[in-house]
Amino acid sequence: MEWLSDPFQVSFVQRALWGGILVSLICALAGTWVVLRGMAFLGDAMSHGMLPGVALASLLGGSPLLGAALSAGAMAFGVTALGRSRRLSTDTAIGLLFAGMLAAGVIIVSRSPSFAVDLTGLLFGDVLAVRDRELGYLAVALAAATAIAAAGHRSFTALAFDERKARTLGLRPGVARAALLGLVTLAITASFHVVGTLLVFGLLIAPPAAAALWARRIPLIMLGAALLGGAATFLGLLISWHAGTAAGATIAAVAVGCFFLSALGSAVATRTTRNTRTTRREQAGLTR
Repeated sequence: MEWLSDPFQVSFVQRALWGGILVSLICALAGTWVVLRGMAFLGDAMSHGMLPGVALASLLGGSPLLGAALSAGAMAFGVTALGRSRRLSTDTAIGLLFAGMLAAGVIIVSRSPSFAVDLTGLLFGDVLAVRDRELGYLAVALAAATAIAAAGHRSFTALAFDERKARTLGLRPGVARAALLGLVTLAITASFHVVGTLLVFGLLIAPPAAAALWARRIPLIMLGAALLGGAATFLGLLISWHAGTAAGATIAAVAVGCFFLSALGSAVATRTTRNTRTTRREQAGLTR
């Protein structure tokens, strides 16, 4: 069993494991609503929309995390503002901001050819480089995400299933939508340094989507997503250590693989249940 425990005897792999677990918990809280509300395109756009802020901060010697927060916040504000227009669909607003922010990021990066290596780290992350200070940031982000998710649970639930009913109940769907957007922004901003802007989308979507195939209650979906995300982190680091692959990408790949296995298992279970019910009905008919 040494092959199972050896990688986690190393201090930087231990920090990577804790970082991945914290990211999985944050993404479970936000990603559940992303899946239930069909906001996957928004999550993808926001994960890419951080590029100009992070690139500019890195070139100027500032904090990439602060740059990511400002850039993601600007995109969230833009989506909210453009989404109020009756003549412009939300998808159109997201697409426009996605293209604009990504183009701005590429232009900034193109001004410094030496930034290519840093850009690779930004896009694909470096989970093995997580430090104790960043684990502290993730813990604070998790506390904030938990507070937002708990405070807005009732409003988010009504918003996800019937926005008109939410308005009738006086739950102020506009405020709930902005708070939910803030939760997604927090999750993406806090997670990008661990798994990268391109791969944070995997942890944000795959575990909640896999859990949603089996659970019906929202808290259970969040719990299942957190467990799957933590398992993907552990397995991804283990595979990365022995196979020599990129850790962040391996974690995201395992998370997506878990979704497809869950989808296959759900399909088999549904088919088996349907066949069992059909058999019972036929037997009941013969008995009569």
